[in-house]
Amino acid sequence: MMEAFIGIGANLGDARANALDAVERLRRVPGLSVTAVSSLYRTAPIDSSGDDYINAVARIDTTLAAPALLEALFAIEQQHGRERPYRNAPRTLDLDLLLYGDQTIDNPALTVPHPRLTQRAFVLVPLLEIAPDVVVPGLGAASSFAAGVAGQRIDKVN
Repeated sequence: MMEAFIGIGANLGDARANALDAVERLRRVPGLSVTAVSSLYRTAPIDSSGDDYINAVARIDTTLAAPALLEALFAIEQQHGRERPYRNAPRTLDLDLLLYGDQTIDNPALTVPHPRLTQRAFVLVPLLEIAPDVVVPGLGAASSFAAGVAGQRIDKVN
């Protein structure tokens, strides 16, 4: 069993409903158990355009290997009509594999820890809400990066 963390974001359509539905769909993936879900947060787009995002982080236990977990996340995105017309395009749903145990993975299909995890309040704040002592492999305590994102607007919505 591997503990992993999934970033959830959406800013097209009913973003709040899409984020909540993503959690429910995660609960139905064979080989995956959702063990915690952060509050929902509203954030302005970074390096993107469109409406504000609704973001959250889910902690899971899984027997799936990282590539299989990534495929399951892509399948849930597709069920929400996710399109990728260009980098950082607005999206109906975005699911990112943030951490996969203490593993580091760097290949063309997947980079873990997520490369901007420590630079984005929309990831770091909900992650620390549900896992205040989490360690980012190769970088140290995630909490040590909180001050660096303190200037980014993030509002709890639930």
